[in-house]
Amino acid sequence: MKTTLVLAFLLIPIIIFGQDPLRFEEEVAKFKNAASDYPEENRIVFTGSSSIRLWVDFKAYFPNHNVINTGFGGSETSDLIHYQDLLIKQFSPKQVFIYEGDNDTNSGKSSGRIMKDLKVLISSLKASGIEDIVLIAAKPSIARWQLKADYQKLNKKIEKLASKDEQLRYANVWDIMLDDAGNVREDIFIEDNLHMNKKGYDLWIKVIAPLLKSE
Repeated sequence: MKTTLVLAFLLIPIIIFGQDPLRFEEEVAKFKNAASDYPEENRIVFTGSSSIRLWVDFKAYFPNHNVINTGFGGSETSDLIHYQDLLIKQFSPKQVFIYEGDNDTNSGKSSGRIMKDLKVLISSLKASGIEDIVLIAAKPSIARWQLKADYQKLNKKIEKLASKDEQLRYANVWDIMLDDAGNVREDIFIEDNLHMNKKGYDLWIKVIAPLLKSE
């Protein structure tokens, strides 16, 4: 009985906070040895969850930059930590844009827990020599509008973290996705009301373009 209780206790963090990153193993396998597919100079990696993976006409938004999209599935920050070598470090990028926190929040993780994971990821990337990291705010969406307060709390913490570190920057895509009344716009999503259509990415690029490192 005691053994059963101990095992149950040990599994609690996995149930509450963790997903098994191996569920993405097949999806991310396509990036193995992918660095050779891109010019070596001035690589910029965009990575994170499906808002990156599903970016409509991704490269068309960056005609003058050597961009690489390694977004994957419904990932959370812990998943990106697990696959950071494959999805980020192998490319030796001069700049990284990260979109995580959206799915973390939706799965019930606190903003404090998400920030701990982000800090672990950031420290590891810095240690590998990456000096310019852009943290993209968790976006608002119709499907998850009930989590508005949780997303805003997380975004404030991300912005504060970036403001205190010269190697970090914050891409505030939240505000530009709202209408004049402060509600999320309804014309910028596909049918699931979670992922964006081209209008949504047209808004994102207005925030992201000024943050891109020049060649």
